[in-house]
Amino acid sequence: MSAIAYINFDGVAGEAIEFYAEALQATTVKKIKFGDIPQDPSYPLPDHELAMIMDSMIEFPGGTLMMSDLLPSMQQVTGELVKGNQFMISLITQDKQKLEEYYNHLSQGGTVIMPLSSTPWSSCFGMIVDKFGIGWKFNSDAVTYLDKVIASRDTH
Repeated sequence: MSAIAYINFDGVAGEAIEFYAEALQATTVKKIKFGDIPQDPSYPLPDHELAMIMDSMIEFPGGTLMMSDLLPSMQQVTGELVKGNQFMISLITQDKQKLEEYYNHLSQGGTVIMPLSSTPWSSCFGMIVDKFGIGWKFNSDAVTYLDKVIASRDTH
């Protein structure tokens, strides 16, 4: 089993898929639009919603992301899409060069929260919010740090 971050967008999922696929050097990109599946004639979708992304997946070295658009016509049921800080995606790798590469690509057009730097918890850590409002953490030593703190805590 694996847990995969699933991100909803407000009509820009297609653009986001292309951006993330390039930034993360995706090995596989799959996407379908609402118009690609049979429609219920009792509830026809407007043309602009048929062009939106119903489901997608990008696979890249070390991870997978899934994304879709939240249809305006379904917001009565799902609620309005709100950009916020309810989640972040964490990229963890010992390969600091690769981490820096991901950081540089994903920060294009976004906001740097914390530049890549050495911290007490990681020899290479940084945080950004990308141009789509998605938060990202970059960490070269997350597992090592967690293990070290837990081991220290358990010996006291």
